[in-house]
Amino acid sequence: MKKLLTALLLTLLTIGLAACGSNEESQKQADDKAKTEEKSDGQAQEDQAKQMEEMQKKMDEQKVEKDKIVAIVNDEKIKGEDFNNVLTQSQMQYQQMGQDPTSKDAAKKIKEQTIDSLVGQTLLMQQADQKGYKASEDEINKQLEEVKKQYGDEKKFEDAMKKAGFTMDELKTQIAENIKYTNYVEKEIKVEEVSEEEMKKFYDQYASQQGQGESKDAPKFEEVKPQIKTQLEQQKKQEKLVQHVEDLKKNAKVDVKI
Repeated sequence: MKKLLTALLLTLLTIGLAACGSNEESQKQADDKAKTEEKSDGQAQEDQAKQMEEMQKKMDEQKVEKDKIVAIVNDEKIKGEDFNNVLTQSQMQYQQMGQDPTSKDAAKKIKEQTIDSLVGQTLLMQQADQKGYKASEDEINKQLEEVKKQYGDEKKFEDAMKKAGFTMDELKTQIAENIKYTNYVEKEIKVEEVSEEEMKKFYDQYASQQGQGESKDAPKFEEVKPQIKTQLEQQKKQEKLVQHVEDLKKNAKVDVKI
């Protein structure tokens, strides 16, 4: 069960921009200052690069061998390759929140979350298979085109494929798995409709936290009502999905190996 699509979508280019200036009134002083700052900036960049390298090394130490069996779910084996992919995503999320993913507590939590996520995904996919969910060729091709659009042109897409290290057939297989998963969740995980009262309560809490009332700078309730409804629907869906996975675990045989 490879997370190839996720790996591909994470393969994006980042662009860094730098600017410099000069002082016409005192060119010599400006030049001397620039040289000093250049040395300082260069040292800072070197230190930053060293810190990033050390952090990456620590994060890589949390990974496992790609062929190692990390868990068995109803006789289906989950390998280290899948574990490492999900682990990397979790580590990145921690960094984006300004947290150190390599601290003792964070590393333990990330490992547990990664295994739990993989087990849950596996159980859901097994259920989707049992109920006969499949992706049609049209659905696969349509989503494939959406993926390509994210890269701007065919060449960038092909370069990303090469960098990620997998083939078109593998990508189509992952797309088919994602479609099957999405269809299963949409049809099998039913949630109650969001009520007007729930939306208004959410809005009032938001306005209160911002220290604003509907009559001040906060957007009017009717203006943000569609967004609130969507967010609450997603929250309900997620809560129901978590409960569904917990129910599946009760009748499943799960053997964690790490």
